[in-house]
Amino acid sequence: MTKVSSYALKNSIVDTVYKIFRAILLFGLCFLILQPLLDKLSVSFMEQQDLYDATVISIPRHFSTSNYQISMRILDYFATLIQSVVFLTISALLQVAACTLTAYGFARYKFPGRNILFMCVFLLIIVPPQTIMSSLYLNFQFFDIFGIVRLVTGRTLNLLGSPSGYLLLSATAMGLKSGLYIFLLRQYFRGVPKELEEAAYVDGCGRFYTFCRIMLPDAAPMLTSCFLFSFVWQWTDTLFTTLFMRNFKLISLALSKMTDGFYHWWAGQNAWGSGTGALMSQPPIAYLQAILATGMLLCLAPLVLLYLVAQRAFVESLTQTGIKM
Repeated sequence: MTKVSSYALKNSIVDTVYKIFRAILLFGLCFLILQPLLDKLSVSFMEQQDLYDATVISIPRHFSTSNYQISMRILDYFATLIQSVVFLTISALLQVAACTLTAYGFARYKFPGRNILFMCVFLLIIVPPQTIMSSLYLNFQFFDIFGIVRLVTGRTLNLLGSPSGYLLLSATAMGLKSGLYIFLLRQYFRGVPKELEEAAYVDGCGRFYTFCRIMLPDAAPMLTSCFLFSFVWQWTDTLFTTLFMRNFKLISLALSKMTDGFYHWWAGQNAWGSGTGALMSQPPIAYLQAILATGMLLCLAPLVLLYLVAQRAFVESLTQTGIKM
């Protein structure tokens, strides 16, 4: 065997071993990520007797969709889903619009205090929202704008428990994770050549017209990603929704109350006697966990569908951001 062929064989063996190792590593990582989801999917199709059968591990012996029917009834699924999609879409659009304008200002204009204000954007990213919950509560319970509301009406406004406070945070780029969206969009706009704007100015376009006709169409993939991030995080958020939307049907609130809802459903199905003093049997823990797992899958399903629809723009935006940052 010649020296050249020996070197080629050695490289081929090393390359094959590397590919096998990479495949095993990727399979293990994917399995670690998907295994909890697959467990919930398996449990969601099991009847109650399968949950206590030691011989049933992943594949249900008695395949049933009753868990989905019960979960949908407890969640009032379709009404909750429609209200959640409509409200959170409006909120996400307002948040992305506000963050886009803010990010464009940071990326393209110089003004006094810009660096200090951008440090405040970093604080939005770093500081957990739980640390300012008491301040938010007091601010929106006695809401006022420079004393104008009290001067006109004689009292402050209480925006707690109403969607106006939630939408106000989104429209002023102070909603959940707004700092992250401002940072991502700022980095994107900084990577766009200034010659595009200068050419638009030469053609007679104003600043706002240039922003709408030149910058926004080019930033469509990044705007799609920010919208997806905003929608998904608000979809699963219980912090701001509990503060402002506790009297409304949102999927995150319904899921957080699902345990109580299941206890009420179980009590109605298994009550002994009649009247308010009826004795009620306690639901099995495994069955409760199966219903909760089914509810989580129902909560996750719209997000998976949303990602499948928008995945091309989402991947494209992440690729472009990685290049320009």
